Amino acid sequence: MREHIGEEVSVVLIFSTKSRQALPHIIRWRSRDYRIGEIGYHHQIKQGATLHHIFELVDENRALWFRLDLNTANLHWKLDAVSDEQPA
Repeated sequence: MREHIGEEVSVVLIFSTKSRQALPHIIRWRSRDYRIGEIGYHHQIKQGATLHHIFELVDENRALWFRLDLNTANLHWKLDAVSDEQPA
């Protein structure tokens, strides 16, 4: 079931010089680490002057789906939603 969370989380980000991409690698939420498996979707939205990077991804076991928001104004990460079912 998809659940709105709206909590700040810690994220380990890895930058690859080969692919020229910076992508989330580990999410720390409620004192637990979740390794990222596959990133299914990444897009950017603008709210006023602030650019947000939105990532939809699954953990390495494909057991949980996450929607992350990186606010580029303050570089804070927020976990928008989580689900224990894969989205259609």
